[in-house]
Amino acid sequence: MSGLAKDTPTPTEIKLHQKSRILEISFSDGNTFKLSFEFLRVYSPSAEVRGHGPGQETLQVGKKDIDIVRLEPVGVYAVKPVFSDGHDTGIYSWDYLYSLGLHHDELWQDYLEKLEAAGASREPGANPPPAPRGGCHSH
Repeated sequence: MSGLAKDTPTPTEIKLHQKSRILEISFSDGNTFKLSFEFLRVYSPSAEVRGHGPGQETLQVGKKDIDIVRLEPVGVYAVKPVFSDGHDTGIYSWDYLYSLGLHHDELWQDYLEKLEAAGASREPGANPPPAPRGGCHSH
């Protein structure tokens, strides 16, 4: 099982630009996207970031200077970036990366608005500690 839709374009080239902190990914349909490491980190598909359902997301703050230490292949359908903050549980399938590229501007704007609403910052160390959440957490 690859987890891909049949019509999902596949990457023809993936480049990590360490100085500019950009992942450049070219797809078989001719589209090329440049996604910042920060953007990839805050939209990690991991449960740690996404939560386990709608409204469970954890806003990622202070990730402006994040680096991708390495990019590990996952089968033939995805990559797993290892970020400089130790985060390495996000598996980015080709269709997820393609979707991030297609919807980059709206997603980035949404992220900036959520940061502002939370009184948080993209700058490392500039964020107040998260407010304690109410409710019961039983697993």
